[in-house]
Amino acid sequence: MSIIGRCAAQISRFRALRRLYHSFVRENSAEAKGRALLREWLTPAQRRQFVEQGFFDVVGGATRRRYRVQYGSVANVQEIDFEGKSGSILCFAPEGYLVPGDIMLAQKIALEADELAALAVATRVAPIVRGSIRSL
Repeated sequence: MSIIGRCAAQISRFRALRRLYHSFVRENSAEAKGRALLREWLTPAQRRQFVEQGFFDVVGGATRRRYRVQYGSVANVQEIDFEGKSGSILCFAPEGYLVPGDIMLAQKIALEADELAALAVATRVAPIVRGSIRSL
């Protein structure tokens, strides 16, 4: 094999190894593990909704209100009224640095298991209505 052929083969192996390394890091990162744990705790309907739409709905354990949990860690929970319209945005999360999947799992469990306590610590933010801000 010529020098050029050996160099090309080494470059090809190096690129394959680099792709394998990046794939391993991506699949074993804290964020990937948080998403995997979240998926394990979602019901089949919630999991399907999360995969297809990037959010899942939770029914509150006390009031039976519906909440939409979107991927993220800040202002990612929104009340949904009985007609399916968006309501207030809720801000609440566990203390400390956690990846989004872990935060979303904590929010899901809090709303299902102790909704009133979660609402007691949540900050309510009015939803942003697109097109409502006038240009000056």
